[in-house]
Amino acid sequence: MAEEAGGEEGGLVFHPMDQFIVKPLFGDGPVNWYTPTNVTFWMAIAILCIVALLVLGTRGRAIVPSRVQSIAELAYGFIYKMVEDVTGKDGVKYFPYIMTLFMFIVFSNFLGLLPLAFTTTSHIAVTAVMAMAVFLTITILGFVKHGAGFLGVFWISSAPLVLRPVLALIEVISYFVRPVSHSIRLAGNMMAGHAVIKVFAAFAAVVWIAPVSIIAITAIYALEVLVSFIQAYVFAILTCVYLKDALHPHH
Repeated sequence: MAEEAGGEEGGLVFHPMDQFIVKPLFGDGPVNWYTPTNVTFWMAIAILCIVALLVLGTRGRAIVPSRVQSIAELAYGFIYKMVEDVTGKDGVKYFPYIMTLFMFIVFSNFLGLLPLAFTTTSHIAVTAVMAMAVFLTITILGFVKHGAGFLGVFWISSAPLVLRPVLALIEVISYFVRPVSHSIRLAGNMMAGHAVIKVFAAFAAVVWIAPVSIIAITAIYALEVLVSFIQAYVFAILTCVYLKDALHPHH
């Protein structure tokens, strides 16, 4: 048992974070910006799955929908209603962008639950790009539509006058922290869940605690299925909230 728990120098034999290492798809050379990796491979798989669901699955649309068509229509209606409810009618024109974000994240999350798969959304490099894209898009849109009036998002006119400068400073800090929290929330949740599953899986080989370990793995895996959807939903709805600020900046 000692050999299972530690190496020759007392280190762990299993490393829960090894599953997040970016590796070249072909060979063992260095990873450059143009190198096909396990990350790009599973991102491509996610995109193909989205195309299969939304394009191929709805190509033969029927009054009585097939299962694939039903799933596609359910996803479409769910995100459309969310965008409309949060941003209003004038935000519906940005629905395709939010739908794309949601579908990519939810498929990446669910694919990461497959054995030997790679969870692309567990990497801050992936989630940070999406969060920064949202941040820049919302900021540019706000200034394009309202000009300097977009700065009204930082000025809480409903607050007492003496508190408004302090609240404005807090709002500015909060605004620029958005891409950080937006990206870390998704990557952190996906990484933490997969790491915990790997830890319990390592103890499954120890006979006297194997049943407890297997039960724990099953429970955490079920929780991760729920978290995979919830995190995609949270990312999308926060994008809608930020979009609302750009469309209606005055408090």
